[in-house]
Amino acid sequence: MLQEGDPVPDVKLESLEGKQISPTDFRGQKLVLYFYPKDDTSGCTREAQDFTALAEQFEQAGTWILGVSRDDAKKHRKFIDKYGLKVSLASDLDGSFCEAFGTWVEKSMYGRKYMGIDRATFLIDRDGRIHRIWRKVKVPGHAEAVLAVAKTLS
Repeated sequence: MLQEGDPVPDVKLESLEGKQISPTDFRGQKLVLYFYPKDDTSGCTREAQDFTALAEQFEQAGTWILGVSRDDAKKHRKFIDKYGLKVSLASDLDGSFCEAFGTWVEKSMYGRKYMGIDRATFLIDRDGRIHRIWRKVKVPGHAEAVLAVAKTLS
């Protein structure tokens, strides 16, 4: 399990343009990686809208925002267009990215067990180290809390 202070794993995601990207590509910049279960569901939509509402402030703080789910690029584009999102989204089609960050977990709903993405956020510093981890994220107020910590990083 990754800990604060660990180097960010050099694992790949697929961008909306179909290119392979990695958190290590953002070295020299601050990066918020937020993991969410599924496009266009209530909690995930609210989280994306909250980060979108603060996108300009994150930019002023020199911080990129990248949302990660297992949805494909086509679904991400539809989600972005439907809600006018101003955050970047990337696809973890095979689940290896979520595995590397420990966000692919067993969940339980109404007694049924299944695998899914645990809502979590990682703030990566300019040196490519994990500065802060939020696990089991509750959406209300979360984007604001992440922004407050991002502003403290030089």
